[in-house]
Amino acid sequence: MQNITVTALAAGAGDDDPIRALNAIADLRREVDRLESVAVRRSRNAGASWQLIAQALGVSKQAVHKKFGKR
Repeated sequence: MQNITVTALAAGAGDDDPIRALNAIADLRREVDRLESVAVRRSRNAGASWQLIAQALGVSKQAVHKKFGKR
């Protein structure tokens, strides 16, 4: 995504045209997933445990390790 912010994508999710709204939601989901991955990697590089990351994300340690542990 070039120069498109999460705010702009979120605004597009409320578009009156349902197809444009769905496209914005799909783009928003991809961008949030990318941001989450970056934040997890930065947390691990800073020494955060899987447990602490899992708590921040509101999931189990096993879930977060399964999703991000092999990257």
